[in-house]
Amino acid sequence: MNITMTNRQGKTLSVTVSGQENAPVIIFSNSLGTDKNMWQPQVVALEQQFKVVTYDTRGHGQSDVIEHTTLQNLAEDVIDILNGLNIEKAHFCGISMGGITALWLGIYHADRFLSITVANSAAKIWTTDGWNTRADAVIQNGLADLVTTTHSRWFSERFDYQHNALAQRTIQSLAVTPAAGYAESCRALAQADLTAEIKNIHIPTLIIAGAFDPVTTVADGIFMQQQIQGSELVEIEASHLSNIEQPELFNQTFIKFVESVQ
Repeated sequence: MNITMTNRQGKTLSVTVSGQENAPVIIFSNSLGTDKNMWQPQVVALEQQFKVVTYDTRGHGQSDVIEHTTLQNLAEDVIDILNGLNIEKAHFCGISMGGITALWLGIYHADRFLSITVANSAAKIWTTDGWNTRADAVIQNGLADLVTTTHSRWFSERFDYQHNALAQRTIQSLAVTPAAGYAESCRALAQADLTAEIKNIHIPTLIIAGAFDPVTTVADGIFMQQQIQGSELVEIEASHLSNIEQPELFNQTFIKFVESVQ
């Protein structure tokens, strides 16, 4: 079921709900420059057992571009979705940008989540100057240059992304992401730094790191695991979009964790 929802700023978010109506809820959050369809392997694996919610992060897919976006805004969109769907608590899984969104939710809205999964992410992703420079470049020149090189960041050399339909569709989703939406997320990430705060997370937390990820490294995962009491770190032989490159292993890891929390 595809739904258009309104957030607290009066803007629309594109949401998809599938699976079992009265089952535990899992909500997935996409990475920068992608859309909710990147979670297709997880939705297929989980919808027979869970209620599964995916959504296009603001400025991506079919969701509105919203000016002056912050990490807090990205996270509060999730709370607005839960409220709009009358969901009291959910398991939350985010990758990259969605992963740091998971951390913010774990710090400030832990009461709404059974668990968080932080995949291919970090408490501080890249650098402030790097993100702001990229945002400026995208506004000026569009996303074409990023599209031609993104496969080297998203997928490892071991993965035949050229013959994987979902990988190709995900790269295409970057090509059609609004430049303004991408840039707004870049600026949000530029200011997002939770390194001093993640020690305050006390709900069940799974951290998934990609062994070949050049963007958010295994070292980033180790740091988070050391800071978040009781958290679990699993390393997967993949690059930045580990849920697409290694879907079976990602699913096994995630399902085992979620079932341990219930």
